[in-house]
Amino acid sequence: MAARSNARKRAFQILFEADQRDVPVREVLADWIRHARSDDRQPPVSAFTMDLVEGYADKVNRIDDLIITYAVDWELDRMPVADRNILRLGAYELIWVDDTPDAVAIDEAVQLAKEFSTDESPSFVNGLLARFKDLKPSLRRSES
Repeated sequence: MAARSNARKRAFQILFEADQRDVPVREVLADWIRHARSDDRQPPVSAFTMDLVEGYADKVNRIDDLIITYAVDWELDRMPVADRNILRLGAYELIWVDDTPDAVAIDEAVQLAKEFSTDESPSFVNGLLARFKDLKPSLRRSES
Protein backbone atom coordinates (compact mmCIF):
# COMPACT_ATOMS: atom_id res chain seq x y z
CA MET A 1 0.00 0.00 0.00
CA ALA A 2 2.98 2.31 0.47
CA ALA A 3 3.35 2.57 -3.31
CA ARG A 4 -0.18 3.90 -3.69
CA SER A 5 0.31 6.31 -0.78
CA ASN A 6 3.47 7.62 -2.44
CA ALA A 7 1.61 7.91 -5.75
CA ARG A 8 -1.10 9.97 -4.03
CA LYS A 9 1.51 12.19 -2.45
CA ARG A 10 3.10 12.83 -5.84
CA ALA A 11 -0.31 13.51 -7.39
CA PHE A 12 -0.99 16.02 -4.60
CA GLN A 13 2.38 17.67 -5.23
CA ILE A 14 1.58 17.99 -8.93
CA LEU A 15 -1.83 19.54 -8.20
CA PHE A 16 -0.24 21.86 -5.64
CA GLU A 17 2.46 22.99 -8.08
CA ALA A 18 -0.07 23.61 -10.84
CA ASP A 19 -2.19 25.67 -8.45
CA GLN A 20 0.81 27.69 -7.25
CA ARG A 21 2.07 28.34 -10.77
CA ASP A 22 -1.46 28.90 -12.12
CA VAL A 23 -0.89 26.50 -15.01
CA PRO A 24 -2.91 23.49 -16.18
CA VAL A 25 -2.29 20.39 -14.11
CA ARG A 26 -1.57 18.32 -17.23
CA GLU A 27 1.28 20.69 -18.07
CA VAL A 28 2.89 20.09 -14.67
CA LEU A 29 2.33 16.34 -15.00
CA ALA A 30 4.11 16.38 -18.37
CA ASP A 31 6.99 18.35 -16.80
CA TRP A 32 7.32 15.80 -13.99
CA ILE A 33 7.29 12.88 -16.46
CA ARG A 34 9.86 14.58 -18.71
CA HIS A 35 12.07 15.42 -15.73
CA ALA A 36 11.95 11.84 -14.43
CA ARG A 37 12.97 10.51 -17.85
CA SER A 38 15.92 12.88 -18.17
CA ASP A 39 17.26 12.70 -14.58
CA ASP A 40 18.04 9.31 -13.00
CA ARG A 41 17.80 10.86 -9.54
CA GLN A 42 14.08 11.53 -10.04
CA PRO A 43 11.74 8.59 -9.52
CA PRO A 44 9.40 7.84 -12.40
CA VAL A 45 5.84 9.07 -12.22
CA SER A 46 3.74 5.98 -11.53
CA ALA A 47 0.72 4.94 -13.56
CA PHE A 48 -1.47 5.48 -10.49
CA THR A 49 -0.17 9.04 -10.07
CA MET A 50 -0.90 9.71 -13.74
CA ASP A 51 -4.39 8.20 -13.41
CA LEU A 52 -5.17 10.39 -10.39
CA VAL A 53 -3.90 13.58 -12.02
CA GLU A 54 -5.57 12.88 -15.38
CA GLY A 55 -8.82 11.90 -13.67
CA TYR A 56 -8.80 15.04 -11.60
CA ALA A 57 -8.07 17.12 -14.71
CA ASP A 58 -11.10 15.60 -16.43
CA LYS A 59 -13.37 16.52 -13.49
CA VAL A 60 -11.74 19.77 -12.30
CA ASN A 61 -14.78 22.00 -12.74
CA ARG A 62 -17.18 19.53 -11.14
CA ILE A 63 -14.82 18.94 -8.21
CA ASP A 64 -14.32 22.65 -7.57
CA ASP A 65 -18.10 23.19 -7.75
CA LEU A 66 -18.62 20.47 -5.13
CA ILE A 67 -16.01 21.95 -2.81
CA ILE A 68 -17.51 25.44 -3.21
CA THR A 69 -21.01 24.10 -2.56
CA TYR A 70 -20.25 21.99 0.52
CA ALA A 71 -17.34 23.78 2.22
CA VAL A 72 -19.50 25.90 4.49
CA ASP A 73 -18.11 29.40 5.10
CA TRP A 74 -15.06 28.76 2.90
CA GLU A 75 -14.36 30.24 -0.49
CA LEU A 76 -12.12 28.10 -2.66
CA ASP A 77 -9.54 30.82 -3.22
CA ARG A 78 -9.38 31.59 0.52
CA MET A 79 -8.59 28.00 1.54
CA PRO A 80 -5.00 27.09 2.26
CA VAL A 81 -3.49 25.89 -1.02
CA ALA A 82 -2.60 22.51 0.49
CA ASP A 83 -6.16 21.93 1.76
CA ARG A 84 -7.71 22.93 -1.55
CA ASN A 85 -5.57 20.46 -3.47
CA ILE A 86 -5.86 17.65 -0.95
CA LEU A 87 -9.64 18.04 -1.18
CA ARG A 88 -9.52 18.06 -4.97
CA LEU A 89 -7.49 14.87 -5.09
CA GLY A 90 -9.50 13.21 -2.32
CA ALA A 91 -12.83 14.12 -3.90
CA TYR A 92 -11.76 12.71 -7.25
CA GLU A 93 -10.56 9.44 -5.76
CA LEU A 94 -13.52 9.08 -3.41
CA ILE A 95 -16.23 9.77 -5.97
CA TRP A 96 -14.80 8.40 -9.22
CA VAL A 97 -12.12 5.77 -8.46
CA ASP A 98 -14.10 2.60 -7.90
CA ASP A 99 -11.19 0.37 -6.86
CA THR A 100 -10.30 2.55 -3.86
CA PRO A 101 -12.48 1.91 -0.80
CA ASP A 102 -14.13 5.10 0.46
CA ALA A 103 -12.48 4.83 3.89
CA VAL A 104 -9.05 4.52 2.27
CA ALA A 105 -9.57 7.57 0.05
CA ILE A 106 -10.63 9.65 3.05
CA ASP A 107 -7.86 8.36 5.32
CA GLU A 108 -5.18 8.99 2.70
CA ALA A 109 -6.40 12.57 2.23
CA VAL A 110 -6.39 13.11 6.00
CA GLN A 111 -2.82 11.79 6.16
CA LEU A 112 -1.76 14.26 3.46
CA ALA A 113 -3.40 17.06 5.45
CA LYS A 114 -1.49 15.98 8.56
CA GLU A 115 1.78 16.02 6.64
CA PHE A 116 1.36 19.14 4.51
CA SER A 117 -1.12 21.49 6.16
CA THR A 118 -2.32 23.07 9.40
CA ASP A 119 -3.39 21.41 12.65
CA GLU A 120 -7.05 22.08 11.79
CA SER A 121 -6.80 20.73 8.26
CA PRO A 122 -7.17 16.98 8.94
CA SER A 123 -10.58 17.43 10.58
CA PHE A 124 -11.70 19.85 7.85
CA VAL A 125 -10.63 17.43 5.10
CA ASN A 126 -12.20 14.49 6.91
CA GLY A 127 -15.49 16.29 7.43
CA LEU A 128 -15.89 17.50 3.86
CA LEU A 129 -14.88 14.19 2.29
CA ALA A 130 -17.20 12.32 4.67
CA ARG A 131 -20.02 14.54 3.38
CA PHE A 132 -19.06 13.66 -0.20
CA LYS A 133 -19.05 9.98 0.76
CA ASP A 134 -22.61 10.29 2.04
CA LEU A 135 -23.67 12.09 -1.15
CA LYS A 136 -21.61 9.93 -3.52
CA PRO A 137 -24.51 8.08 -5.22
CA SER A 138 -26.36 11.31 -6.00
CA LEU A 139 -23.14 13.12 -7.03
CA ARG A 140 -22.34 10.43 -9.56
CA ARG A 141 -25.94 10.23 -10.79
CA SER A 142 -26.12 13.96 -11.35
CA GLU A 143 -23.41 13.66 -14.01
CA SER A 144 -25.26 11.19 -16.17
